Amino acid sequence: MNTVFIGNKEVTPSKIVCVGMNYVEHIKELGNEIPENMTVFMKPNSAIAKELQSFHKEQLHYEGELCFVYDDDRLSAVGFGLDVTKRELQNKLKSKGHPWERAKAFDGSALFSKFVEISDVSQNLTVELDINGENIQSGSINQMMYKPNDILAELLTFITLNNGDIIMTGTPKGVGIIDKGSLFAGKIKDNGKDIVKVQWLAK
Repeated sequence: MNTVFIGNKEVTPSKIVCVGMNYVEHIKELGNEIPENMTVFMKPNSAIAKELQSFHKEQLHYEGELCFVYDDDRLSAVGFGLDVTKRELQNKLKSKGHPWERAKAFDGSALFSKFVEISDVSQNLTVELDINGENIQSGSINQMMYKPNDILAELLTFITLNNGDIIMTGTPKGVGIIDKGSLFAGKIKDNGKDIVKVQWLAK
């Protein structure tokens, strides 16, 4: 089983629960309609990777996200995550009304920084993604249609979360192609101060 770190503690998530289309500007950039209800999909533990790949049967796309670890009925730690997507395949599946798993849940489709423990979810958290030194994505909790604690409450109405499971809260606008050799730098800030930093070089 693949693992992530909360500080120096190794944790094994049983699953990753993802919220899609949670930022209005991202919905618009993909030409989608705002959904009536929260969009939820899953990634298995086998999706977790340490290296960022640029190609997996097709060119891959990045989505930077604010992510949380679930523990004892609350969101106990925060980190940066990349939802790696086969966008061309996803669009084909969506056009036919089929599930997204082939485009979203493949091996290597989830990367995470180390997580930092939190006592509660600060409403001043922001997520940022730089590629080759240029800021590409930036989003905050106040831009989300569904806030982290609301996401958790909704999920618990229909699914059991195990300690160590990860919740990905959606991506702000600015998604795009992963180019081989590009340097990805993710940050989580609280009230403007860096609390999480991570880098990956796309293979």
